This record gives sequence, structure tokens and C-alpha cells, in this order.
Amino acid sequence: MSDRQRLLAVFAHPDDETFRSGGSLALLAQCGVRVQVLTATPGQAGSCGNPPSCAPEELPAVRERELRCACAALGIQPPILLDYQDGQLSDADPERIVSEILAVVREVHPQIILTYGPDGVSGHPDHIAIGHFATETFHRAGDVVALHTISVPRSLAKKLGMTQIHTVPDNAITLTVDVSKVWEIKMAAIHCHRTQLGESPILAAPEEKQRLFLGTEHFRRAQARQEKDYFTEILSTINS
Repeated sequence: MSDRQRLLAVFAHPDDETFRSGGSLALLAQCGVRVQVLTATPGQAGSCGNPPSCAPEELPAVRERELRCACAALGIQPPILLDYQDGQLSDADPERIVSEILAVVREVHPQIILTYGPDGVSGHPDHIAIGHFATETFHRAGDVVALHTISVPRSLAKKLGMTQIHTVPDNAITLTVDVSKVWEIKMAAIHCHRTQLGESPILAAPEEKQRLFLGTEHFRRAQARQEKDYFTEILSTINS
């Protein structure tokens, strides 16, 4: 694959990159795409683990190490971190944060931006905010070809009884990716985020249920400047 193929994934917290898109990011990297993660907060409002593995004031540094571990496990580039307050992204100065994301776009030159959609999947205000900021960045960055968002189809959440997940109609999903080929890689990346493992009930579920939710990743092609893009083409080819 050409080195010109680059993707920028824009998320709010360490671990956002792994749970709903880590398998796809790993598959793209294996195909030669340069995958770069931008994380807006160090996740300082998250869990210190159960039992705690660090003091609260140590958590930002710990979660940064966990994020770097996960990116290495997925085979993608070391992450770029901003320094916004976890839980307060919706209060961030829009011009400032969009300008910072744009600066990364100019450095990385991605054709694709991946982020959260308007529902944030979990409804977390930080997820919704970063999705909004990344979408505004797409509008201002004229050379980015497409904006894809992480989504969960309604039928999957219903099957798993996940009433807390924000879903989209099944026909709104534009790409479904079977990541079973990189299951072990994705799980290794998830387990890099040691402090947050107890915050994810799916990890306590039987493996069959874990594979149903984590083994398939779903996306919407939310905005585009041309008919086709490599994100859809590569991942569709891998699944064929």
C-alpha cells in the first residue's frame, strides 16, 4: 500500500481507539495504511482500577502509558495527546481545539478522519463533543476525502440487551468489519488499558458474547468529498 494512505482517528479518551474500532485500525495498519490516533484528554476522570493501581494524581500519566501500549499492540503510530479536561470537552473553546486538530491534519495529511457520531455511541458528552470538533475539522480541511463515524446497529444492541448504548438503524451502517483475524491483537490492546477493564461489563461476559460485540465493528460514512475512499475499499476487501 502507498504511504500516501493515512487515517487520523480523533477520540476523547485513552481506550476509545480500541473498543469499537481497534480491530479495523489494526487491519488497516497491516495493509500499509499509516494510522494516527489523536486523543483529546488523558482520561484523568477515569478509574484508577479495582483495586486501584495508582493514585488519582498519577492517573493521567498511567493512562497515557496504557494508550501508548494499546497503539503499539494494534501496530499503529504512537498517539498524539492534547491536554483537555476529561469530562469537560463540551466546555472547550471550539476554535482552539479545532485549530489544534487542524494542525495535526496538516502534519499527518490524512485522507480519512474517523471519530464518534452525534450520539457518541455511549452518549458520553466528551464523545459527542469530540465528534463535533472532528466534524468541523473535516469541513475546514478540504483535502480530507471522507469522515467515518463509529456506530452500533440497533439489531446488535437489541440482541445483546445493551439498552445503554446509543444505536443507529441497521440500514444506516455503511461498513461492517469482521475483526476475528486480529481478535488476539485487539484483546491485547484492550488489556493494555488495565485501569479501565472493570468499567467495561462486556469483558465479564462469556467469550461468545464478547466476540459478538467486540469481534465486529460498524461504521457510517458520514461525510465525503468523493464517491469512493480506501477506508471502505480496503476493509470491504478484507472481509470478502
